[in-house]
Amino acid sequence: MLSVQLGSALSLGVMDAIGPAGTAWLRLSIGAVIFIAIARPPLRTLGRNDIPVVLGLGVSTGVQTVAFLAAIQRLPLGTSVAIEFLGPLTVAAIGSHSRRALAWPTLALAGVVLLTEPWHGRVNTIGVTCAALAAIGWAAYILLTQRLGDRFTGLGGLSMTVPVAAATAATVGIPQAAGHITLPVLAATAGLALLLPVLPYALELLALRRMTHLAFGTLMALEPAIGVLLGLLVLHQHPRFAQGIGVALVVLAGAAAQREGQRAGPREPSAPRDAPQAHPHLDLLG
Repeated sequence: MLSVQLGSALSLGVMDAIGPAGTAWLRLSIGAVIFIAIARPPLRTLGRNDIPVVLGLGVSTGVQTVAFLAAIQRLPLGTSVAIEFLGPLTVAAIGSHSRRALAWPTLALAGVVLLTEPWHGRVNTIGVTCAALAAIGWAAYILLTQRLGDRFTGLGGLSMTVPVAAATAATVGIPQAAGHITLPVLAATAGLALLLPVLPYALELLALRRMTHLAFGTLMALEPAIGVLLGLLVLHQHPRFAQGIGVALVVLAGAAAQREGQRAGPREPSAPRDAPQAHPHLDLLG
């Protein structure tokens, strides 16, 4: 989580040069090259029915990445993470088939309202819209992930979906970055690609092999709080008291939804974020 949020915070410097879509495209492209180099895409085992799902996963990841970077360009990092977090949280609540569980997205939404403070009249509509689009992309990603959960394991899935995500981001990223890519920008983006996606995927895979889905998902509910902390330390974004209460509500709702959103039946250990067999907040569903 620290690597994910640090990578997001440090992306702002690159975005000043090549824009959020350009940054997403370069970061995903470098990540795709790394994953293909260390794990051959299991294309021979890819069935006809798997292809639309793999493409959907990649497109969802690409849209989510571009939208989230566009959001943090306009909103505080913690606020963007909290809004994006509504996607997996809502999927978890609906997946629990419990009316009581639907209270948790409502509680998280109340936290988001405290974070955005619309009564001050300073809400950045474009930023909120981009963060909401990232939340929808995250939710779609989770639902599609369940379709391929038992088909692919390890980094092989990443070697298929991350290139699709990079190609998706390229549709808007290349025009935005054209003429602005320099060697310093490439070097900085390569470092960002190690922070996100490469390092978190490896660490999450190791973590999921050693702890339960419930424990993992509950800990991942802390991500909005880590976003606020990194926003404070790296970007000097100082949350007000009401915003601190807001992020606490989002974290509480995420942890509670995780405990009520477990799917029935055993599952194999999941792989990390952006892999077709898992996502950190897929564990909100168990």
